[in-house]
Amino acid sequence: MKHIVVLTGAGISAESGLKTFRDSDGLWDGYDIAEVATPEAWHRNPALVQEFYNMRRKSVLEAKPNDAHYALAKLEEKYKVTIITQNIDDLHERAGSTHVVHLHGIITRSQSSKNPNLTYPIDGWELRMDEVCELGSPLRAHVVWFGEAVLMIEEAANICSKADLFILIGSSLAVYPAAGLVNYVPRSVPKYIIDPKIPYLPSDHFIKIEERATVGVPLLINELLNE
Repeated sequence: MKHIVVLTGAGISAESGLKTFRDSDGLWDGYDIAEVATPEAWHRNPALVQEFYNMRRKSVLEAKPNDAHYALAKLEEKYKVTIITQNIDDLHERAGSTHVVHLHGIITRSQSSKNPNLTYPIDGWELRMDEVCELGSPLRAHVVWFGEAVLMIEEAANICSKADLFILIGSSLAVYPAAGLVNYVPRSVPKYIIDPKIPYLPSDHFIKIEERATVGVPLLINELLNE
């Protein structure tokens, strides 16, 4: 069975109403990243960081998967599909995709503030400061902060190196190390990019679909399913 590897960025979730800190009117506007998304911020003011991610989690739980998410899930009818996502929401899973690698964590889970490998489900949207892990340390959002290692990057690079077909959706390729994953895809493998504004690509061997995700992804998936 052909293995399709998909790398998704903020563009696919934006169409479900989830803004990114890169948007001029985005959710992170008014917040200094250093005050809410770094290990130092957590040590300095954990309550503020917890509140910030609680609000983001609430937005994620209120959002719904869109046509692009559902189209990718449908791809599993014919192919082995691995989705590598830079997004911290659970919209791929809710749409029905069964193999999703979250490079930057997933906001619907918590993690120990001592050991990032200890993660737990969250009941609802609010994580309280009095909730602790089995080591006794406070729980925090299971997301990768600036300055922290992207623990899943090696696994993701290995997956990309074994792709039979590669699709890049809704990513500006501005966030590293995730942006470097395209370099692990073999040159001979067919590659597609779907984005309303195609970013600069390190390789010109991409078939470009200059559409937003909810338009371009269903078009490509229908084509692949009818091959």
